[in-house]
Amino acid sequence: MTIDDHKQQAKYLPAGRGDRLMNRVVVGLTRLGISVMGSRELRVRGRTSGEWRTNPVNLLDVDGRRYLVAPRGEVQWVRNLRAAGGHGELRVGRRTESFEATEIAGDDKLPMLRAYLERWSWEVGRFFDGVNAKASDDELRRIAASHPVFALK
Repeated sequence: MTIDDHKQQAKYLPAGRGDRLMNRVVVGLTRLGISVMGSRELRVRGRTSGEWRTNPVNLLDVDGRRYLVAPRGEVQWVRNLRAAGGHGELRVGRRTESFEATEIAGDDKLPMLRAYLERWSWEVGRFFDGVNAKASDDELRRIAASHPVFALK
């Protein structure tokens, strides 16, 4: 996927007040070492400042491989991760793990989107334009370009 493809398909849904409060609670628990349904603190270098930026994320496991999905679309952590060449860290409590991410494109990310919605639709379903885990592949394809997915190594 080229930079122009990203610009054409970019979608960004900002966090509301309730979302920001929930994020603070999840990050606080995660920093204490309590993972809430797979939560992690994502750490990525800022693309302009070079300073570490943090965000709560849900770490998805599908068939033994791990993924990050951006339910709100082209958010800052997605842009920073791309600019950092896919390098970042995941943290729970004092345990920090470095990773390298590769972005997944097209139909290859449909199983991950479906699995993400199966696990966390109660939390993030409203960001997927009415599409849920039971949706057809065509419905998932319709929203796939708006939700970046990264495979972790």
